[in-house]
Amino acid sequence: MAGDEDIRMKLAKLEALFARGATAGERAAAGAALDRLQARIAAEAPSEPETEVQYSMPDSWSVRIFVALCRKHGVRPYRYPRQRRTTIMVRARASEFERTVLAEFQTLHSELVAYFDGTVDHLIADAMKSYGDDATLDVRPIGR
Repeated sequence: MAGDEDIRMKLAKLEALFARGATAGERAAAGAALDRLQARIAAEAPSEPETEVQYSMPDSWSVRIFVALCRKHGVRPYRYPRQRRTTIMVRARASEFERTVLAEFQTLHSELVAYFDGTVDHLIADAMKSYGDDATLDVRPIGR
């Protein structure tokens, strides 16, 4: 297992080198080493079958983050005809997908929600000089 972690660390370093490579030669060398490491990881991976999974996102921002993460990790998201724009289909190995894409998505999504909540609260307080907290709503009995 330590060898697997070592390979993943090398892979992350090579991705960073490839992204910021100053010359075409550095990028080519980093790209070739990256391909070799990815092939090695793929060869060592257990032969878990790919399964199709459907994800329903709450909003378009979540869809955009999820699709970008899928593509970053080499997974091709798709949608069947007549599916909602917030529905994303993925065919991947479940354990690997959950460990990489879903873990990163959950982190980014929670940060996005916190950022939007803070921004909306700030805008309501500054622009409207009010609070949008629904905990202070009046409770009225039904039918009166």
